[in-house]
Amino acid sequence: MLAKRRGSHIEIPGLASAHSHAFQRALRSQCQRQSASAGSFWSWRGYMYALAGQLDPETMYQVARFAYAELAMAGVTAVGEFHYLHHQAGGQPYDTRTALADALIEAAQDVGIRICLLRVIYERAGFQQALQAGQERFCDSSLDLALLDLESLRTRYQDREGVQIGLALHSVRAVRRESIRQASQVANAAGMPVHMHLSEQARELEECVAEHGMTPVALMAHDGHLNERFVAVHATHIDDAEALALGHARAFVCVCRTTERDLGDGHCDASRLLRSGARLCTGVDSYAISDPFEEARAIELDQRTRDQKRTVVAEASTLLEAASAEGYAAIGMAGQQDHDRVLLRADDAALIGASEDRLDDAVVFAASPRAVDRVEVAGQLIVSDGVHREYQQICQGFEAALSKLRQAAGL
Repeated sequence: MLAKRRGSHIEIPGLASAHSHAFQRALRSQCQRQSASAGSFWSWRGYMYALAGQLDPETMYQVARFAYAELAMAGVTAVGEFHYLHHQAGGQPYDTRTALADALIEAAQDVGIRICLLRVIYERAGFQQALQAGQERFCDSSLDLALLDLESLRTRYQDREGVQIGLALHSVRAVRRESIRQASQVANAAGMPVHMHLSEQARELEECVAEHGMTPVALMAHDGHLNERFVAVHATHIDDAEALALGHARAFVCVCRTTERDLGDGHCDASRLLRSGARLCTGVDSYAISDPFEEARAIELDQRTRDQKRTVVAEASTLLEAASAEGYAAIGMAGQQDHDRVLLRADDAALIGASEDRLDDAVVFAASPRAVDRVEVAGQLIVSDGVHREYQQICQGFEAALSKLRQAAGL
């Protein structure tokens, strides 16, 4: 059991959101009406591109600082930031090529949470597809330049407490097969985590089969890229053989249920993944909601709805481990959750009456960010009485940035 009674509190280890796009916090509630024409992942993506096109290092910092503070107040102490917005509008690099990545790291450090900045490789819109407006900011003129940025970030932050650098391959549709091979070699040689959107959308599978003759997970397995540092984000549409391939490699699958629900992605078979030996972690992804407790319990509850059975994926302790220790391991911070802690109010209405031998169950299946009282990272108190130490200042910066961005993006 991970949860423990501590006087008037229930203590749990630090929680990790292993998959984050912090800038998308500015989209929350903006694309929910039918009039927004956001009828699918692909139409929603157009709104996201409009927002991404307006960001600069300062607005990125302000939005990310708020997004991370909100996570901290929900009990998240470490984040894996899947960062693919690299350059100025039109694709021209900043004078400091990593300016936007630096802004994200600075935001996390100022909030007081740990961050693994996952520098994304993004080369194309898809097989034989021209770049769409806005995608120029994601792409580098060569793979060598992207890998130089990765190395620059590793060198700059190698001694920074609470900062880790990893590699992200955006997706099979956005990265050429040879580039996946070369970038993975670099990351594996350095022992870095490697994250990748994988089998999120049915259309993604169709396009991958058309180009490579196999699905995304099968391609990664065939080319030898699956290992214990590989994190498949979503894995929504996979079959038994692909689950076995992920499990045999002891790879991670990052399940992001609130985003997968919001975008209508579908639902991965988490019970099959666990049976196969894959390791589960969770991520807030698009910030449709910032609730790590919901991310954990939804893995189980959403599959109950589909299977029309109860307790089909895992017990609460396994789900809480996915949201904590496994999430930390997925972003290259194995064991560090033990140095961070979250204290929940034992008298929160959702937790009163919890049995001593069922505390994990109470936390996973009933708690919400409302119960979070104190959050400590490496011994530093960053949330007290449920509020971040600099919340008002962070709010002011966020609201100013949000107004500027939404007006410019037409949202």
